[in-house]
Amino acid sequence: MKIKTVPVVTETRAESLRRSLEQQIVRGELRPGDRLDEVELAERFNVSRTPVREALHALAAAGLIEMRSRQGATVSTVSISMLLEMFQIMAELEGLCASFAARRANAAQRRNLQAIHERLVRVIQDDEPEAFYEVNREFHEAIYDASNSEFIAEQTLALRNRVSPYRRYVTFLPGRMTATLDEHERVLNAILTADSAGAQAAMRDHVTLLGDNLTDFIAAIPPSVLKTA
Repeated sequence: MKIKTVPVVTETRAESLRRSLEQQIVRGELRPGDRLDEVELAERFNVSRTPVREALHALAAAGLIEMRSRQGATVSTVSISMLLEMFQIMAELEGLCASFAARRANAAQRRNLQAIHERLVRVIQDDEPEAFYEVNREFHEAIYDASNSEFIAEQTLALRNRVSPYRRYVTFLPGRMTATLDEHERVLNAILTADSAGAQAAMRDHVTLLGDNLTDFIAAIPPSVLKTA
C-alpha cells in the first residue's frame, strides 16, 4: 500500500512575527499607544521590512494596531465608552461559549478545564499575579475550545485579544484574583453538570463590569492608554 505523504506547513516569517507581536500586545508587553517602527522590528527579528509590513497589516486587520500614514503603526487605543461596549459584547460571547461547553464538551475537555482551574488555585496560593494572568487566559480559551463551535471560538478570542491590554489593569487589583477564582468555580461547576443556562449566566456575570467592578476598572486604567478623541 502506498502511503500518502502529508505536506508540512511551515510558518512564514510574517506569520511568526505577527504571532510574536500579538502575544506581546495581549500580555501587555506592548502597551496601547506604543509605536511599532518597521526598521527597529526588522533589525530585532533579523528579517527584511517586507515580512514586517505583512505582519503589521495582519495585526491592523485584527484591530490590534492602527496604521497611520505619518505616524506609522501604533498599538490600538480605544475610548472608555468603546471599551465598555466591547466588554458588554465580550460578556455575551463568553456566556455563549460557556453555554455551548456545558452541552458539548467531551470528557477530555472537561478534564482539561478542571486541571487548569486547579493550576489557578495553586498560583493564587503562591501569590503569582503574572502566572495567574496567563493561567486565567488559558481557562477562558479552554472554554472557547470546549464550546466546539469554531466560529464562536474565533470571534470570542479575537475580541478578547483586543481588550486584553486593558483587562490586565483590573486583573491585579486587590482581591480580584480571589474573586475570579470563585467566579470560575461557578462557571466550571455549571459546565461539569451540563447546566447550559447556569454556565451562561455565571460566565456573563464573571465578565460583565457593574457597580464597584466598573468603577475600579475605570480608575485602574492610565489615561495615557485611552483614546481621547
